[in-house]
Amino acid sequence: MTIKFNNFAEKKQAFAKATQEGSAEEQSAALNNMLEALAQDVQGDIMNQVNTSMLDRSIMQARGANVLTSEETKFFNVVIEKGGFKDTETLPKTTQERIFDDLVEGHPLLQQLGIQNLGAVTEFIYGDPEGAAVWGQLFGDIQGQLNATFRKESISQLKLTAFIPLSNDMLKLGLVWVERYVRTMISEAMSVGLERGYVAGTGKDMPIGLLKDLKGSVVDGKYPDKASAGILTFEPGRATINELKGVVEKLSIRPVGKDEEEKVRNVAGKVVMIVNPFDNFSIQANATVQNAAGIYVTSLPFNPTITESMFVPKGKVVFFIRGEYIAAVGGAMEVKKFDQTLAMEDATLYIAKQYATGKPKDNYAKQV
Repeated sequence: MTIKFNNFAEKKQAFAKATQEGSAEEQSAALNNMLEALAQDVQGDIMNQVNTSMLDRSIMQARGANVLTSEETKFFNVVIEKGGFKDTETLPKTTQERIFDDLVEGHPLLQQLGIQNLGAVTEFIYGDPEGAAVWGQLFGDIQGQLNATFRKESISQLKLTAFIPLSNDMLKLGLVWVERYVRTMISEAMSVGLERGYVAGTGKDMPIGLLKDLKGSVVDGKYPDKASAGILTFEPGRATINELKGVVEKLSIRPVGKDEEEKVRNVAGKVVMIVNPFDNFSIQANATVQNAAGIYVTSLPFNPTITESMFVPKGKVVFFIRGEYIAAVGGAMEVKKFDQTLAMEDATLYIAKQYATGKPKDNYAKQV
């Protein structure tokens, strides 16, 4: 069931701005404000549903409320009995799967990145095929060879943490609503962290974002921003066609082997364009025309899929090829009580930890 956010979007935007321009103290304050707004919105939405829903189990399910598995029921009953999470507890596997589904379904950017849930796996191997099949005589020697450059990526080195403020009032509502609250909080908080990492991550203790240069000079583990590949005016007509043609040509280059020989890859239908929400209106306005039937149609050359991110700075546009960015989460998701300085009124703060990773497969697969 979709949550109607009131203040969370505004605080998320403030947090995105703080990560780009603010000091460490300002980022911490913005994070605190965002989490508090998220908790208030989710709790308010759930309270409204509790007050208006019927108690009949089948009707609740039809209206979108959860029907928990036996494992989930046992787990969240214990949480309620104990008055919250104790020590370190691993969420039920089915709850973790629901959180991942919520991440993908509710966040278009993560959907376009093709984020994978590897479950308990904390590393995976992928290969870049090289070579070609070669024709030869029926009983002659083998004429060709297909090789692959295999690479292993570990996701256990990067840890994503989400904060869950859980008030005593929520515990009184029953296990179904506590489960939904916890799941929604983790999903939304982690989506912000993943989006920030996959778009603007520096590579130090976080993913390498689409804005970063894989070939740039790495300082203290941080990758530099990628230089602009050009200027886009989005002026209607031939200007935009030529501009986006240049973008697609750069994206079509596929480096192969140690020498990174430049070959061509098919990007048709795979180009994704990420814009700042503020810039999106201007871009779509320039791309909108009225057809002969009087209907306004919005379309850009080469049909890029447009999605938004607050972590793309104003005045910049990021393009990437669907399937050419490694985005994955894995390992068991654990929840434990948070006993450090970040605190919120009338709530006990918990943290949910999840392993995650992200990096472009090559420097041509994304353009800024």
